Amino acid sequence: MKLLCIDYGLARTGLAATDAGGRMAFPRTTLHLDRLGSRKALLAALMEIIAAEQPGALVVGLPLHRDGAESLTTRQVRNFTERLKRRTELPIYFMPEFLSSEEAAADLEEAGMSRARRREVLDQQAAVRILESFLAEPGERRMRA
Repeated sequence: MKLLCIDYGLARTGLAATDAGGRMAFPRTTLHLDRLGSRKALLAALMEIIAAEQPGALVVGLPLHRDGAESLTTRQVRNFTERLKRRTELPIYFMPEFLSSEEAAADLEEAGMSRARRREVLDQQAAVRILESFLAEPGERRMRA
């Protein structure tokens, strides 16, 4: 089953998707809130991408502290996910994440990307990292939103 991963952020939201068989993760795009103008427009753009990608489920990165504690950002992601649930019937899963952006930045630097290009695709690569973690997670341990 194809999956679409969302790395939600207050300024940028990175997206990644799997192949049709749900085996490999690929970067898709970054949605910029300042370019879209509002959270409502962000959700509308996301729904257009969901319609085009036709995933069987969505995975949302859930930022937690290393000890598993939630933060303000965690609550913002949960609120975003609740708004998303009202717009789609697709199953939505949370994937706990720690330092996905930092790991993604290291991936991109190691690949030899320029600093400007890294900034452009960082959030997509973070979504790839989250999605790869989700794919490695046994099915019974996957957390429904």
